[in-house]
Amino acid sequence: MKGDGWSRRRFVGLLARTATATATLPAVAACGSTGGARAPSATPTAPRASSGASGRERGSSGPRPLLLGTYTSAEGGGKGIGLAAYEPGTGRITGRGLLAEVDDPSYLAVHPDGRTLYAVDEREDGAVTAVRLSDRRVLGSRSTGGAAPCHLSVHPGGRWLFSANYGSGSIAVHPIDASGAPGERTHLVTHSTPPPGPGQRGPHAHQVVTAPDGAHVLAVDLGTDTVYTYRLDEGAGTLAEVARARTRAGAGPRHLTFHPGGRHAYLANELDDTVTVCAYDPGSGRLTVGEPQSTGAGPDQGAGTNYPAQILVTADGAYAFLANRGHDRLTRYAVEAEGARLRLLGTVPVGGDFPRQIAFSPDGGLLFAANQHSGTVSAFRVSADDGGLHPAGEPFASPVAVCALPL
Repeated sequence: MKGDGWSRRRFVGLLARTATATATLPAVAACGSTGGARAPSATPTAPRASSGASGRERGSSGPRPLLLGTYTSAEGGGKGIGLAAYEPGTGRITGRGLLAEVDDPSYLAVHPDGRTLYAVDEREDGAVTAVRLSDRRVLGSRSTGGAAPCHLSVHPGGRWLFSANYGSGSIAVHPIDASGAPGERTHLVTHSTPPPGPGQRGPHAHQVVTAPDGAHVLAVDLGTDTVYTYRLDEGAGTLAEVARARTRAGAGPRHLTFHPGGRHAYLANELDDTVTVCAYDPGSGRLTVGEPQSTGAGPDQGAGTNYPAQILVTADGAYAFLANRGHDRLTRYAVEAEGARLRLLGTVPVGGDFPRQIAFSPDGGLLFAANQHSGTVSAFRVSADDGGLHPAGEPFASPVAVCALPL
């Protein structure tokens, strides 16, 4: 089902500004017939000890890989999954060419063992594709059974791959074999109830993520204003619904992230421009949605229409960050009361247009923002003292940048 929501979602890619988005990455040699190339020159190295805001060790002796998602079907879009390298100390990004040719790889995730990359193919006939990072070999693609998959994640145990079909409002489960390749779907769950929210014609699954307890999988649906909780059967790869959490009508929930304590989560609501703190019960998987609060992008901040995109929490649970599309700023919150409260601290310019996705470097010392309309990736140093964000070099040109995944 293509539907109104899928059209609304796609137009921002098709109308992306191309002045900076058309910058090409350096050419690399092809490897076989899979569309891959030589192994990345940005080789992961052991970090140096230095505590950051995330509570993880900070620093590295050399450049590390940065994987880039795009819309290949958009004007000025990329040719597949881009490859760059970043300096952990400075945040400076340099191009390294193309990792693999994949259609519309708009969201990326890495297997827990670090060997395999997974990408959604956000097409009408949706699919997920696996790429082995050591030699850039495409291991295979599998149908998600739905339209326009926009998010995917790997279960912490490494055996199951989940994807969210935005266009058809469904969640797919695929097994992962020993090579890292996805197998045929073991389950497809469609969000048939409750009825769509105001202005929506159907469900629009936007995210699927495993809770910290490992037993529950949560699916965020923008179309039905609902977060669904499923219990995962780790033997069969099937999902059984155990709870639903409703936001207020028309909120349009988009992205959920958990506090490391496992008892609270934070929900970015795309359509009503709010965030909410949610209580979470690991035993039942039940999520309780709190009162909506400001994104810091109100009229008093000089903002027009704003669409919150993604929210993240530092590994030590001290700070949260929200990407705002339209306002084009990153909001910083202090996390208080053991995760039960967010306190707005302020916003900083993202240095680009329409930040669709944000991600921490593995050590937590850097935050990257993929700016769709400007076709750039911005990097920020994250202060270990107060969670402040400080620009790290000039934004890096990447065609229709919709996902940046630092390794």
